[in-house]
Amino acid sequence: MKHIVVIGGGHGLSMIVRGLKHLKNIKLSAIVTVADDGGSTGRLRAQYQIPAMGDIRNVMCAMAESETLLSTLMNHRFAGGEEDVGGHNLGNLILTALTQNCGSFMEAVQSFSKVMKVKGDIIPSSTEVITLFATMEDGTIVRGESNIPSFDNRISRVFYQSDVQASEQALDAIRHADLIIYGIGSLYTSIMPNLIISKIREELSLSKAKKIYFCNAMTQPGETDGYMLEDHVQAIIDHTGPYAVDIVIHHNNEIRDDILMKYHDMGASEVGIRDVSHAYEIWNRDILAFDNDLIRHDGEKIKRVMEELVKEDKNA
Repeated sequence: MKHIVVIGGGHGLSMIVRGLKHLKNIKLSAIVTVADDGGSTGRLRAQYQIPAMGDIRNVMCAMAESETLLSTLMNHRFAGGEEDVGGHNLGNLILTALTQNCGSFMEAVQSFSKVMKVKGDIIPSSTEVITLFATMEDGTIVRGESNIPSFDNRISRVFYQSDVQASEQALDAIRHADLIIYGIGSLYTSIMPNLIISKIREELSLSKAKKIYFCNAMTQPGETDGYMLEDHVQAIIDHTGPYAVDIVIHHNNEIRDDILMKYHDMGASEVGIRDVSHAYEIWNRDILAFDNDLIRHDGEKIKRVMEELVKEDKNA
């Protein structure tokens, strides 16, 4: 039995766990950011002073044993204005109600995970209400996860103004991990908010687990403009430490010129490899899908790469 811990947030993390939940002989844990402060999540956390639950809701649906009517309803967004339930996801409202009834956010997540028959553990990286900050290269400081990508500037670092307490469950999962995966998705606003929590950073430095980063296929406007693979990895190392990455998974798919041009018009470019030698391994693999001319990571292909990683770890 291998313990795989995936760290991140957003739709990218959901894509990874959707494939991993079907692997045999593994224990799966997802450590999820609670730094989101936009949309329905932002309104609920401001009104009720509870951690952000939007990314947790997405991961919960993806890790459900089978994606049923209930998991579909969890992502249902109500129409209407902000004076009522307009703009809220049903799943966010359910998790808010459970938090009030259970007495804690962690218990709410665990309770509803049982209802959803989640295959594995979903763990908030913290149970505090936290606010992410970013320092830009020109010294500008931006407050709030949802505001950071909207600045036409280059991010130097992200941080919290006060020490954030990691959840004990997250620290325990890292301690017992055989493989640690940094999820696909927004580098500075989905992955990094977990890694910069001091106790999580400390546990990662002590962990003997292989640490694998699934690199984004395309840059993200406002976050990683002009970044190559090496820039993504260096950002993780700068925020976490030299021990942070052992293997990087990079796509070897050929992306059609017309698709690349469409992304170029939106301010994104393909993430390539710049250097010849690296302090970490790079695995080039078939991991992308192009449904409706959108570039997405494919859950089934990720599952196959993870099977390869698990097999190599057994043989190590």
